[in-house]
Amino acid sequence: MTSMAGIRTISAATSSQVAKGTRKTSQIPVRISIKRRSDAFAKATVEADGGLNGSSSNDNASALEMKRTLKESKPEISSKDSSTLPRPLTASDLSNSANRSRLRVAYQGLPGAYSESAAAKAYPNCEAVPCELFETAFDAVDRWVVDRAVLPIENSLGGSIHRNYDLLLRYSLHIVGEVKYAVRHCLLANRGVKIEDLKRVLSHPQALAQCEHTLTKLGVVREAVDDTAGAAKFVATNQLQDAGAVASSLAAELYGLNILARDIQDDSDNVTRFLMLAREPIIPGIDRPFKTSIVFSLEEGPGVLFKALAVFAMRDISLTKIESRPQKKRPTLISDDGCSGTPKYFDYLFYVDFEASMASQNAQNALRHLEEFAKFLRVLGSYPMDVSQA
Repeated sequence: MTSMAGIRTISAATSSQVAKGTRKTSQIPVRISIKRRSDAFAKATVEADGGLNGSSSNDNASALEMKRTLKESKPEISSKDSSTLPRPLTASDLSNSANRSRLRVAYQGLPGAYSESAAAKAYPNCEAVPCELFETAFDAVDRWVVDRAVLPIENSLGGSIHRNYDLLLRYSLHIVGEVKYAVRHCLLANRGVKIEDLKRVLSHPQALAQCEHTLTKLGVVREAVDDTAGAAKFVATNQLQDAGAVASSLAAELYGLNILARDIQDDSDNVTRFLMLAREPIIPGIDRPFKTSIVFSLEEGPGVLFKALAVFAMRDISLTKIESRPQKKRPTLISDDGCSGTPKYFDYLFYVDFEASMASQNAQNALRHLEEFAKFLRVLGSYPMDVSQA
């Protein structure tokens, strides 16, 4: 790879110079809580997954592993006893350790979540590890509890998942790949329950919103819960006869539910893009299409953003995503040394994805140029583009 010695903050090789931040981990319940919300269409994080074929990792034979605590659910679920399914990883599990050799990949949600399917697509032979929160998944990679994480970053209908953008700045992890996953919602219910028996339907707020037309035709009450797989588990565990769930076909299989209807989403073009995260960056190449993700901040002034984006235009580099986030009244925890985070104030943070590899001299020159007037600049990752069908 061509030398980047002239760039202080953007080299893919300088993995230690990333924003990690100071984290205070609160005590999290052992099981995911299915909390009902009155507003089914409240703004919420998209739950969905996708992936690319990735190679296995030999990061460290003595890496940490979570302690498994399997608890039985009553009544029993007809397809698989819930005690045989992985329990979501919590913050309290991260201090436990054991030797392991199999590649472990964290995702957010319960078994049967779309994110689990995305993790399996990204790393087909992996052990998928469920986590209660996005932050728990980041923490699990950071502490060597797992090897990778596969987490959603944007959905074609719901937009960006801003929480994960914030966590990318707080942790010293690197984007090593992306994967696109087509979300196909199913209407699930217990065996013997017919579609006309349904009085209410439970799911994640985004899933309910994405199936609004179908659910309106059925005349059911929509009840929002924490995630799609959690909705399926709740309906199955409580043997509800008047309620269904919007979730994946995998959730139906895991929790012993019937699929009353498939592909009930209003828009068939419902695709979620996931990022594959690791502790170390990959070495970028030029043998296939690459994408690079960066975040930067600028001084206030007329035409400053235009000048920032012009560094790519003048070099014929295509941008695939541009997003800004106001930060005027709250500090962002960013670390310059990868060890300790201090609050820093930026008027706006700009996230940009562009189609070029950091191994390209053209991309290196563009970022050198951008660094001349950027207050802050960081490469989040340079990685192969997912050019497959979702």
